[in-house]
Amino acid sequence: MLGSIFILVFLLFLVFGYPRLLAKRQVETEKSPKFDAQMKKLWTIAQDSMKERKPLRAEKALLTILKFDEKNAAAYNRLGILYAKEAKFDEAIECFEIAQSLDNNPSSLHNAGLIYLETGAYEKAAMAFEQALELEGGVPTRFIALAKALEKLGRRKEAIDALESAYELDSNTTTLRQILALYEASGDTEGIESTTLRINNQLAALAERKTRAKKSVLRRAKQSATKSSAKPRSLKSTMSGATAVLRPAAKSRLSRPKAK
Repeated sequence: MLGSIFILVFLLFLVFGYPRLLAKRQVETEKSPKFDAQMKKLWTIAQDSMKERKPLRAEKALLTILKFDEKNAAAYNRLGILYAKEAKFDEAIECFEIAQSLDNNPSSLHNAGLIYLETGAYEKAAMAFEQALELEGGVPTRFIALAKALEKLGRRKEAIDALESAYELDSNTTTLRQILALYEASGDTEGIESTTLRINNQLAALAERKTRAKKSVLRRAKQSATKSSAKPRSLKSTMSGATAVLRPAAKSRLSRPKAK
């Protein structure tokens, strides 16, 4: 009887108590300074390895991080970038999707969109970029990426609208040239003329600003040269002038008659 009770209690502990104990120990471990130091070291190894183009070493470090912290969205995102650079697109997409499920991050969505764009999944790419823009709309590159996906889908007008939104944020001539290319592809004469005029006006304004800046630099250089050429009077000449002023005063005191 006692044996049966003991077995029952042990089973209840395995089902309810042991998982809680493991979770508690894991939390305590994660909060320890040693654990933090190990995680920082692994992050450094991963980042340095990616810069040095050592993908296997970087992958090993990131997978080790995820072994101890399986909900680390940043590690999944970084691992996805690593796989994308190696053209392992399926693995990259999986990492970005996991990262997105853990943390509703526009960067993960944007990265996934780039992979979809690379692999020809243009509908998914456009959807990913649109979702990223809903979370963070003030990034010109997101609109430019969306425009590429929309262009591939044959939705040129929407692509132009996306590029116009990017231009409002960056005022870049390259963005205007992309708009011009879309008008040329669709044979829109009016759009071609108006966009060409905008490009020419912007180039003229940039040239004028450069000319003004150059003139300003030359003017400051000339003023600096003029100031340096105007030397101050020497101490000797200043003392000579003071002596010349004092001598007549001394003579007038000597020639003055004494009082009787």
